[in-house]
Amino acid sequence: MRVVITGATGNAGTSLVQVLAQDPAIDEIVGLARRRPQLEMPRTTWVTADVVSDDLVEHFRGADCVVHLAWLIQPSRVRETTRAVNVDGSRRVFEAVAAAGVPSLVHASSVGAYSPGPKDRFVDESWPTGGIRSSFYSRDKADVERILDAFEAEHPGVRVVRLRPGLIFKSQAASGIRRLFAGPLLPSPLLHRKLIPIVPAMERLRFQAVHSLDIGEAYHRAIVSDVRGAFNVAADPVLDPPELGRLLGARPVPVSPRVLRAAVTASWKLRLQPTPAGWLDIALGVPLMDVSRARRELGWTAKRTAGEALLELLEGMRRGDGADTAPLAPGGDGPARVREVLTGVGSRSR
Repeated sequence: MRVVITGATGNAGTSLVQVLAQDPAIDEIVGLARRRPQLEMPRTTWVTADVVSDDLVEHFRGADCVVHLAWLIQPSRVRETTRAVNVDGSRRVFEAVAAAGVPSLVHASSVGAYSPGPKDRFVDESWPTGGIRSSFYSRDKADVERILDAFEAEHPGVRVVRLRPGLIFKSQAASGIRRLFAGPLLPSPLLHRKLIPIVPAMERLRFQAVHSLDIGEAYHRAIVSDVRGAFNVAADPVLDPPELGRLLGARPVPVSPRVLRAAVTASWKLRLQPTPAGWLDIALGVPLMDVSRARRELGWTAKRTAGEALLELLEGMRRGDGADTAPLAPGGDGPARVREVLTGVGSRSR
């Protein structure tokens, strides 16, 4: 079986390559990325390709499945760049899948594609995917869901699967995640859980997470199983202020969502950190996901809890963990952090 993966050098992509390399039924893995990595994996060929501008058909030809993971979170301040990759690039990937005659397409959607929903119960994959409109990430995820709807209608012979995971964590992604969401001014040593005294307590701060290797296994099962449609993917338990407080040994302290949003917006506008307030709106807005379908039809269960994944990420951030790919490159101290400031926090992709 030949599998082609766009965005193969990122958080989920590297985990998927690792999982697929352990399956003897996968004969060839082709990882597409804008920058060729140093990472070496069994039966894996790395190809330099940009979903925005390069010919994808030749790379896809002869594949049994294309997994589309390529996505930009930064630069958050340059919308023409992120939308060109996220929306226009996704459309080009889907069109190339059809042109190359690939029988299966697995797309990385997200909990962020969902419209606002409940935090006191779980919703299945039929919940509307209108996104959180104040978040560019969520709008792009929702827009690509509509493009994929049209693609499925036009190409019913292509088996299409959409995975909608919660937040994805692993230690090897720690440096990349810090750069994407926290920026250069966050002192890594302070991320030790014993040095985090409080967590914000807000009624709707309830979110789901999953370890990157577990999401890699979910993609693996979507590739090799005869399934179609959308699958929610997340580990237990739900991460809320009491659970975060228990994990970190911290005290939940009531915080006004309005005040916190204003602080995030001000720090983003001042270029102190790269994350606009739309990410807070996602955390407070999206519903909790029922993952029963993934367990039932994919036979998938998380091997690690959401709390274990989060603690591994925090420890990885403290140590400066990473991987031998451009998005996940380790470190980021000293001169590297100076470069982040000088080039504009949130103004360029990694």
